[in-house]
Amino acid sequence: MKFVVVALLAAVATAAPQYGDSRPQARFDSLEEVAILRDDRVIEDDGRYNFDVETANGIVMSEAGSPTGLEGAINSAGSFSYTAPDGTPVVVKYVADENGFQPQSDLLPVAPAFPHPIPQFVLDQIAFAAEEDAARARGELRGASQPSSRYGAP
Repeated sequence: MKFVVVALLAAVATAAPQYGDSRPQARFDSLEEVAILRDDRVIEDDGRYNFDVETANGIVMSEAGSPTGLEGAINSAGSFSYTAPDGTPVVVKYVADENGFQPQSDLLPVAPAFPHPIPQFVLDQIAFAAEEDAARARGELRGASQPSSRYGAP
């Protein structure tokens, strides 16, 4: 009988929460509740889907997809928009397919336009490498660029 009581106490102690409050915390420590104005979702039997969501604080999200990708992967396209804390309107359109997630927005950073100016030291190195390749092709280049036939164990 004592064994059963000890086993029950051990089970209760093990099942008790270990880390305090396990409720998910609101982002930015905000407890503000935001109404959902629209939540339309459609899922077809063949795997196609679309959804449109709009909230009272200005978040709008829309996506559509279908299993037309490689090996049954789902290709999707959509957009989302919201207002940043500084008041900037953010609009992102995207495609997600076998080439990955491809967002488009005026607010995303972009690589510099190419061709950009190439520094002279880089052009000099390219010319030097071309001269070495030509000399090697003519059989004129010997020394450090050629493998050593005298390499052996020390």
